[in-house]
Amino acid sequence: MVQARRPCHNVRTAMHGPMDLERIETEEDLDRALSEPYPEDVELARGLEGDVLVLGAGGKMGPTLARRIRLALERAGSRSRIIAVSRFGSSAERSKLEAWGVTALACDLLDERALAALPGAPNVVYMAGMKFGATGNETLTWTLNAYLPGRVAERFRASRIAAFSTGNVYPLVGRASPGCRETDPAGPVGEYAQSCLGRERVLEHFSRRNGTAMAILRVNYAVEARYGVLLDIGSRVWRGEPVPIAMGRVNVIWQGDANSAAFRSLALASSPPRVLNVTGLEALEVRWIARELAARLGREARFEGEETDRALLSDASLAARLLGPPRVPVAKVLDLVARWIGRGGRTLGKPTKFEAQDGRF
Repeated sequence: MVQARRPCHNVRTAMHGPMDLERIETEEDLDRALSEPYPEDVELARGLEGDVLVLGAGGKMGPTLARRIRLALERAGSRSRIIAVSRFGSSAERSKLEAWGVTALACDLLDERALAALPGAPNVVYMAGMKFGATGNETLTWTLNAYLPGRVAERFRASRIAAFSTGNVYPLVGRASPGCRETDPAGPVGEYAQSCLGRERVLEHFSRRNGTAMAILRVNYAVEARYGVLLDIGSRVWRGEPVPIAMGRVNVIWQGDANSAAFRSLALASSPPRVLNVTGLEALEVRWIARELAARLGREARFEGEETDRALLSDASLAARLLGPPRVPVAKVLDLVARWIGRGGRTLGKPTKFEAQDGRF
């Protein structure tokens, strides 16, 4: 059972809060900042019964989310385990998680026997899916994003599930719009986004049929120094390349804030599923982002294309009311990203393609 409690917005963690982004110099520092639990995370962990299973934990968010949960459980005095499941493309990914005290299991979730053999857990965070390389590989995209969720929902029908989705399930909106709300009609553009809506529909079906409590998280651009929209824009500025502005506005959220929201959404899971937009509360102009980064990098921002009247935006006011607003201001993340680019920090090499308006990723 999970007990939901009122968020403690005015408390900062002893080790890492917004100001501590200024101290980040290494990847170890960055991972620690993304993993450091907020008091609300620890509070949730105190009321959490049983282990937590993170499926698809090998991606850009999974490792630090798993570590955050492990630390929250430890500080809450809980004996529950955190188990991270992934195919693990390299032994280094698995070893890092194990060094952080996370139980790491290698598993191809499409293998029915391997899926059935996974340990049960009353709390599941479901992150598996495909975006990069979706164009040209549509069959696997649909299999991972729409078929597999049904198999997982059946396997963990007795669990409470927080499932990752994307704001791409919404249509593009006009400049005057604050962004799509959870109750707005879906309008996915392109097969990747359509397959993600398929994921949600399949999960909702099994939630209703089996009474499985779920939260569906429409995350719309989690960012950190090695990955994300801010890095994509800043890297272009640093190299003297023009920044595309057809998609004139974006939402972003510090990945640590998104990690916290994902964990605490377990307390909000219900049947039928609770849907939440997880992103920043501001619609940021791409021109403004580029100029802010240019000022920090000592470069000139250049642009290409024409800004259209349509953008992919989500209104995260519901999540802010239920879970509290994001803690880390965009300005702090801009400072960090600029420092990271300037010192030649390692990146994940996965452009977000935020500028795509045709849904091709």
